[in-house]
Amino acid sequence: MTALDLSSPVAVVGTGTMGQGIAQVALVAGHPVRLYDAVPGRARDAADAIGARLDRLVEKDRLTAADRDAARARLTPAGSLAELADCALVVEAVLERLDVKQELFRELEDIVSEDCLLATNTSSLSVTAIGGALRHPGRFVGLHFFNPAPLLPLVEVVSGFATDVTSATRAYETARAWGKTPVACADTPGFIVNRIARPFYAEAFAVYESQGADPATIDAVLRECGGFRMGAFELTDLIGQDVNESVTHSVWQSFFQDVRFAPSLAQRRLVESGRLGRKSGQGWYDYRDGAERPEPHTAEKRPAPAYVVAEGDLGPAGELLAMAREAGVQVREEDEDNGTRLVLPSGGELVLADGQTSVEFRDVVYFDLALDYRRATRIALSACQDTSPQVLAEAIGFFQALGKDVSVIGDVPGMIVARTVARIVDLAHDAVAKGVATEEDIDTAMRLGVNYPLGPFEWSRRVGATRVHDLLEELNLRDPSGRYAPSLALYRHAHAADPREGTP
Repeated sequence: MTALDLSSPVAVVGTGTMGQGIAQVALVAGHPVRLYDAVPGRARDAADAIGARLDRLVEKDRLTAADRDAARARLTPAGSLAELADCALVVEAVLERLDVKQELFRELEDIVSEDCLLATNTSSLSVTAIGGALRHPGRFVGLHFFNPAPLLPLVEVVSGFATDVTSATRAYETARAWGKTPVACADTPGFIVNRIARPFYAEAFAVYESQGADPATIDAVLRECGGFRMGAFELTDLIGQDVNESVTHSVWQSFFQDVRFAPSLAQRRLVESGRLGRKSGQGWYDYRDGAERPEPHTAEKRPAPAYVVAEGDLGPAGELLAMAREAGVQVREEDEDNGTRLVLPSGGELVLADGQTSVEFRDVVYFDLALDYRRATRIALSACQDTSPQVLAEAIGFFQALGKDVSVIGDVPGMIVARTVARIVDLAHDAVAKGVATEEDIDTAMRLGVNYPLGPFEWSRRVGATRVHDLLEELNLRDPSGRYAPSLALYRHAHAADPREGTP
């Protein structure tokens, strides 16, 4: 099954931001495009707005004047749904209400030809439920673009329960012909991106709610240590707290209030107070004129320890040994079957976040997972109130000697990056096991849809599925609500990856 021929008209119903963006994508790709909106005059206004954006593309030398003029000639506002009768594809981008969408597609089914592909751009509703209102739901598919549609490459092609393979394939190939990167997924709450991204926000909020660290520090650690483009607090301020919470609530409800997707009480209070982020002037941060952006907690300078003793395999943090030697810190290596730590001169230990806490091991200072320890500019450390000041000072001095800013947070199991990545990896393994999408498509979706530095399976291979599983097991012991219980899929993968697991 091939993509739609460029001579085939494409219709977009709904002319808000997403509708206009999708129409522009189809138009620039070469299709005749019909715009329809139930509110009189809006389709014409949307056509004018798209024309203005095409003008800006010409100004930026991203489109020729001739191509702009040809595109404008192919764009037609429609006064009624009947004018969409000859379209080969109709994409809906109207109000996120099931009854509204169902009624629209029932009307369209009586107008368009039997081989017309019908698609919804919904981000939160069930594609199966919308298509359930149709006499022929086999031609109905989800085409979930990301905002702004002309710029972001990802399109989730969602097959409902009754979607024909030929329909999904044609939608997939059409999206690819439009210059997009399509990923195929089953109809599941949140699809790929909005399902698997929930822990990125949830774990940051959980650390804040437990008073482990303030938003500025958590965001800085996610960016400067974890390699994420933005921290969870600044990102939700950009998205809009009400929008982000609504998606979280929708996914949670759709999964029958599964604790793994539970919304944040702190975010709920923020929304109730009207602090919706950048658009309202205040959110987690203050965006009003003259407001100062809070700085992340950064430890004062401490002397570097003269040496460290490396015991066992540091796994993804193994590069620290070479970095320490380069910084002039002597490294002594000892083989230890049960050790994965750096022993400091004081006798204290530096341990990669593993889901345990310093209150259980008084002079253990945990350090967070980094995307790349060489390129990271900040490292988070976790200690309890009973940790020896000398041990903590040596731990701080060690990472400062490697050129890192150091943020000391509370005694938080799993810290910030490690617990966030572990939960994302777990949800990704679970999604593959349940037939939502392939590993490759999930990695692509998370990198392109939300700009993650690595896809979940890339993280899994880098950190190790066994290490991820064990960290979640430790978190689950300390919070037995089920939020951190590793999925059966991750359990199987971890034990397959390490044949020693489970042997007496």
